[in-house]
Amino acid sequence: MSKFVYLASQSPRRRQLLAQIGVEHELLLPGADEDAEALEAVLAGELPEAYCARVTAAKLDAALARLAARGLPPAPILCADTTVAVEGLILGKPADDADATRMLALMSGRGHRVITAVAVADATRRVAALNVSEVEFAPLSAAQIERYVASREPFGKAGAYAIQSQAAAWIVKITGSYSGIMGLPLFETAALLEKFGLEP
Repeated sequence: MSKFVYLASQSPRRRQLLAQIGVEHELLLPGADEDAEALEAVLAGELPEAYCARVTAAKLDAALARLAARGLPPAPILCADTTVAVEGLILGKPADDADATRMLALMSGRGHRVITAVAVADATRRVAALNVSEVEFAPLSAAQIERYVASREPFGKAGAYAIQSQAAAWIVKITGSYSGIMGLPLFETAALLEKFGLEP
């Protein structure tokens, strides 16, 4: 039985959330020879929940191969992916200022879904869960959006915002998991890790 989990994610927020529930973890990040971004390409007609679950499974496959190739000590691997969706439209990480502005304007004054998939596997088994939360934004002015984009906070984040940033001032209501919106739903994550003998 392992005393730690490998976290196959570059997100400092996921590290913080695992630490919050007392789970020891080590990073298992892609090497220079891996195209991690390619795993996040959206397939034609793919629904946001299906996309998020598929990308997480693909990341987990890559991490299992990475663990074997590097000859590291065996332990469960945890992967996660977060997607923001307005109805059926997937909002990934913004490519540039215009893309971030487009996403924030689209979410202004309306609700959106934040979908986070989590998957854990070791050499013999694999489990997964999907968390869907609803977030409602207040109406945003063009100046508010411009200032937020200029802060560079939107970049590297699905939907061009982080709930734990200054964008929190725009959130009228959330329904679901705050930690899931941050990028790792702790209730589901703890339940999955318990199956591997890791009790937070």
